[in-house]
This record gives sequence, structure tokens and C-alpha cells, in this order.
Amino acid sequence: MVTHVLAAAGDSTTGWVVGYVIAIVVVLVVVALVVPILLLAHAIGGQALQINESLTESVQNTAALSQLRTTSESAAVIVAGLQRGRSRLGG
Repeated sequence: MVTHVLAAAGDSTTGWVVGYVIAIVVVLVVVALVVPILLLAHAIGGQALQINESLTESVQNTAALSQLRTTSESAAVIVAGLQRGRSRLGG
């Protein structure tokens, strides 16, 4: 039966129509699969910008923590001085 259809299609434009219909269906299927992926990628890109802004803000908010060691050392020196003062005062 298929050979009869193909033989009949050779004399007319039916073969071209079938080919175009198959091509259109394939293109529509590909578009239907790719569009959701592109939309998801766009949404991820938007979230990535928000994450990057948040991380930049976190870096600015925690920059002072790099001086924490200096603060701790200064506090230790102050506490040691207070202890010396207390012991000299008899306390």
C-alpha cells in the first residue's frame, strides 16, 4: 500500500505536501520543546542577577569582619592592662 501511495505521489504534488506537513510538524515539536527551556533559562538568569546583588551586599556588610582579629588582639591588650591595674590596686 505504501508503494502505491508513493507511486501516486510521484505524479502529483501530494509528496511535496506530505513532506511539508512532516517538516512543519517536526518544527512545531522542536519549538514546543525549546521554548520552555528558553523561558526557564531566562528565569534562572533573572534569579542569578538577584543572587549576585545579594552576594555583593553580603560582601559589603561583612567587610568589617576582616578586622576582627585586630579587634580581638586589642581587646586582649586592654583586658591584660585592666588586670594589671586591678592587681596593683590590690583587687
